[in-house]
Amino acid sequence: MPTHLNVRGYNHLLGESGLSVFGTRSQAKALPGKFPASINRAPFLLPGEDVAIRPKLLQWFEANDIRPRIVGEFDDSALMKAFGQAGAGLFVAPTAIVKHVCAQYKVVEIGRIDSVIEQLYAITTERRITHHAIVAISKAAQEDVFVWGKH
Repeated sequence: MPTHLNVRGYNHLLGESGLSVFGTRSQAKALPGKFPASINRAPFLLPGEDVAIRPKLLQWFEANDIRPRIVGEFDDSALMKAFGQAGAGLFVAPTAIVKHVCAQYKVVEIGRIDSVIEQLYAITTERRITHHAIVAISKAAQEDVFVWGKH
């Protein structure tokens, strides 16, 4: 939970996942060579400055000598995916939801960044999760979305 908010909240880890890079089928076919070098200079939609995964992703780009052409920055991941679906650029999302992203946004997985781990949380005003809906979401995330220990 962002520290600048004046709300007493608690973070409850739902799971962890590496990242996958997505794009339209035509973008994927046009990429030269093998991943990750293939995304060098490709148009890329970047998570916004307040998104926790951004610094890790930028470090991964640097470590792998990847210089994507940043064409947009998004604080809202759904909006970023929608722009990606429209062909504006490649984007990342958790590998744990590859099938969902591909089906919903009609994109393809281009490659995986297993060394960059995104942690996903449920944020509540309760120290312990007691609300039945939040308990169900947490249980579904752990059993159906995230395979603990695998990314």
